[in-house]
Amino acid sequence: MARLPRLSIPGYPHHVSQRGNNRHPICLSDGDRERMLALLQEHAGKQQVAIHAYVLMDNHFHLLATPETAEGLPAMMQAVGRSYVRYFNDRTGRTGTLWEGRYRSTVMETERFLLACMTYIDLNPVRAGMVHAPGDFAWSSHAHYVGQRIDKLVTPHPFVWTLGNTPFARESAYAALAQGGLSADQAAALTDATLRGWALGSEPFLADLQRQTPRRLQQTAPGRPAKARKTATP
Repeated sequence: MARLPRLSIPGYPHHVSQRGNNRHPICLSDGDRERMLALLQEHAGKQQVAIHAYVLMDNHFHLLATPETAEGLPAMMQAVGRSYVRYFNDRTGRTGTLWEGRYRSTVMETERFLLACMTYIDLNPVRAGMVHAPGDFAWSSHAHYVGQRIDKLVTPHPFVWTLGNTPFARESAYAALAQGGLSADQAAALTDATLRGWALGSEPFLADLQRQTPRRLQQTAPGRPAKARKTATP
């Protein structure tokens, strides 16, 4: 069965994940991470993609981003991926692919999942046992949202303003949100939707989104559709 094309719909937040081939490291030093962030900033600007959140792990990274055009996100990821592989291979004396296939992504309903996705991204290093709290990890957007530093890569989504009326209120609310963590159901939904490429949201959201793309947004039931029964002729 042919792979479905990725969802890339302008104006909606997308959760993006890219992993190293065979789970091998993609970043071996702080310099590698700085290069990755610089490439993301450069090509996000060129392709009109707003990056709301990110985390750079040793063997993969996550982004939460909103493209202004349907081509923006794929073009950004392709440019970043190619440029970074050239840099990394030249620096380490390796050859060949660095990535485990194409990147994974999902489109999500802002009101239901945007803040949950930001928390999911922040908690990656905590789940991996690298740090005790998201604020202890330097290579994510968490510090930007809790007021510890200004990150030029980050463009906050307008929905973040619902956390409070002042910067301090928003920073405090977001810190509490990240500290509270996610439910198992939320984490599983974000992981599954991103890996499988299905859209994530309520039925009304999915119905509205489906009117904007011919691509299927949800997994259909297994098996062939049932045939309509014939009506007996009297």
